[in-house]
Amino acid sequence: MATRARVEEVHIIWMTGGLSCDGDTVSITAASQPSIEDVVMGAIPGLPQVHLHNPVLAYEVGEDFMTWWYKAERGEIDPFVLVMEGSIPNENIKAEGYWAAQGNDPVTNQPIPTTQWIDRLAPKAWAVVAAGTCATYGGIHAMQGNPTGAMGLADYLGPDWRSIAGVPIVNVPGCPVQPDNFMETLLYLLYQAAGMAPMIPLDEALRPTWLFGKTVHEGCDRGSYYEEGDFAMEYGSPKCLVKLGCWGPVVQCNVPKRGWMAGLGGCPNVGGICIGCTMPGFPDKFQPFMDEPPGAKASTNLISLYGPAMRRLRNLTNTTLNKEPSWRHKGRELATSYHPRW
Repeated sequence: MATRARVEEVHIIWMTGGLSCDGDTVSITAASQPSIEDVVMGAIPGLPQVHLHNPVLAYEVGEDFMTWWYKAERGEIDPFVLVMEGSIPNENIKAEGYWAAQGNDPVTNQPIPTTQWIDRLAPKAWAVVAAGTCATYGGIHAMQGNPTGAMGLADYLGPDWRSIAGVPIVNVPGCPVQPDNFMETLLYLLYQAAGMAPMIPLDEALRPTWLFGKTVHEGCDRGSYYEEGDFAMEYGSPKCLVKLGCWGPVVQCNVPKRGWMAGLGGCPNVGGICIGCTMPGFPDKFQPFMDEPPGAKASTNLISLYGPAMRRLRNLTNTTLNKEPSWRHKGRELATSYHPRW
């Protein structure tokens, strides 16, 4: 079942032990819709009490912090949401050692590989969330030729994996993840865990549909310049950035529409090209960065045939609309068809 009876408490076990820079954790501290503080301090109506266990944000250290991992493993905290940050290395392609680990085994005092924690905790989690592109699809660490065999969480667990509540892996990509995108997704899952929301809707890449259903281009303030065949040829221009290497017309991401913090910022909004970091094919399929995307050459050439004419016609219309109607003029004489009767 996707929902359960009303719960009073939910724990969030947030692993940063993958291959990453902790940038997704840093990013979500800027969220405001909702903020992480509002979630954990009970400021949002209807939510159960939320306990966050994140090694970057926790005030506990060492074994005091790892206690929650062992409790989750033993089934002593239920329900809990497992959040994975960072790509998953392949621990089977080396002779010794480990690629990534978190905490020490209390018996052997040896580091516990991240993959072991996933194996222990994922089967008991109410839901599993991949935060950021590294955790969702492997990201930078999973580029062709990477020595660690890095992969995304769905690559490791399998795309058809389901939690004990029947929830698929939830991917919230971004390099780093957009703050409110992640917190809004987490809020949805918390409401779902509390029995107050239906199954979270996901697309074929396991992304929340309401966040990743549109392209960068569809929400970009520069989109009208593309339509008129008016392209930036150097950075600093307010025009469409496709010829400078922007992949916005084909990348599913809402950053231009949502901004980055408090509705402000976001790659194209501040003059940066979109390099496709929310897509499963990132980064390999989007390289070399800064070059005009292959498909853009044909489309921009086609648009250039009619775009300038459209722009001139619109300018002409704009000129006429920027003038008052002929019957409006200074003076007391009526210049309309109105005839007073008294």
